[in-house]
Amino acid sequence: MESRTPSRRTFLSLSMGLPLGAALAACGTSGPAPSGGGASGGAAGGNGGGGGKASYWFLQGPPGEAPRTAAVERFNKANPNGQIAITTIQNDAYKTKIKTAIGANQAPTIIWGWGGGGLRSYVQAGQVEDLTSWFGENAAVKDRLFPGAFGAATIDGKIYAMPCETVQPIVLFYNKRVFEKVGVQPPQSYGDILDLVKKFNAAGIAPFSLAGQSRWTNMMWLEFLFDRIGGPEVFQAVFDGEKDAWNNPASIEALTKMQELIKANGFIRGFSSVTADSNADQALLYTGKAAMMLHGSWSYGIQQEQGGDIVSSGGLGWMNFPGVDGGKGDPSNTVGNPGQYLSISSKATPEEKEIAKKFFATGVLDDAEQKQWVETGGVPIVKGSDKLFAGSKDAEFLNFVYGVASNAKVFAQSWDQALSPTAAEVLLDNIAKLFQLSISPQQFATNMNAVIGK
Repeated sequence: MESRTPSRRTFLSLSMGLPLGAALAACGTSGPAPSGGGASGGAAGGNGGGGGKASYWFLQGPPGEAPRTAAVERFNKANPNGQIAITTIQNDAYKTKIKTAIGANQAPTIIWGWGGGGLRSYVQAGQVEDLTSWFGENAAVKDRLFPGAFGAATIDGKIYAMPCETVQPIVLFYNKRVFEKVGVQPPQSYGDILDLVKKFNAAGIAPFSLAGQSRWTNMMWLEFLFDRIGGPEVFQAVFDGEKDAWNNPASIEALTKMQELIKANGFIRGFSSVTADSNADQALLYTGKAAMMLHGSWSYGIQQEQGGDIVSSGGLGWMNFPGVDGGKGDPSNTVGNPGQYLSISSKATPEEKEIAKKFFATGVLDDAEQKQWVETGGVPIVKGSDKLFAGSKDAEFLNFVYGVASNAKVFAQSWDQALSPTAAEVLLDNIAKLFQLSISPQQFATNMNAVIGK
């Protein structure tokens, strides 16, 4: 995740329903700043300052700062002898500061992160606690969360992080008005997608919007095709560092299908020059220039904010990515951001670790925090959090996201989060070349095999 650009991080910080301007405020380069409320940023140091205090750094700005801060304040009020001191840090600065602090054995007690490849690097350096036995002893804490959220917290079969906050699956959005105009129905299979490509092209409408210049938007397609064709085991082998894992026959088939879709004019013309940071891909969908778009659930909020009445009038449709005929993957699986993650520094004192664990058990995603996340348009990763959606104007979409996330047998983390920063950059570069048809599926696999485990 560390290698992502500020524009990508902006989108990932954008919860459904949050105005874009507020999300942009979450990005920046300033250093740590104390949050409002009961804890001082200056109290957060390498070992939490001692005196019955643990330290906790997290991202500054909306939508997440307020719910995170309030959760700590409630915990501190209930635990006067075991306090947590917080420091909020703007997005890009946090990525640098947390890596530096961990490398210098000066990490905060509680380490906020994205799981996956970044967490793996901390585990390999011996910098975070193994929480497997703690979750075994506190089964109720684990059982209340979406099972799919634990994948990105698990390294080599052991749990090193507490899943928290909200879920953001990748969604297949479609413009109902365009579908009605052409007289077609939403796809029930990947074969239906190919049929729709022909029909929309014949009608002079781009089948899919795609911000190809941003690269990570292309990646969503491969994530689903790999899963639907070969199942989650295909990418899991890559994540586990198995030699030549990208050469799996299912991988080559998925890469081949991807280029076939591109050659069939499945995407808007000139997609490789369209950027996500300008929301140009969103505009193509809600203006009817494109019929469909594969994007993160945060797109709902962007379209609600910028797409006129596309949402309020019921003109926006959504669904999980359909299955591929003959594929091994379960169509209930999804990909994206299965949660955010809290780890405990292995360098913290026993007392600080106990404070952190008590916070995990009693403070993280309590009822009040869940309510705050829903008010921002987010779906908390807690079983039963859907009861909080009643009365929301966005209840239909929130319930859809909840259903996808809670029912997914596998909720795979976005590849560029799951891999190391080095491998992720090579991945995004090769995805761009694959979509530009400048390399073959086999060349893609060969290039990616060269950075497995790096």
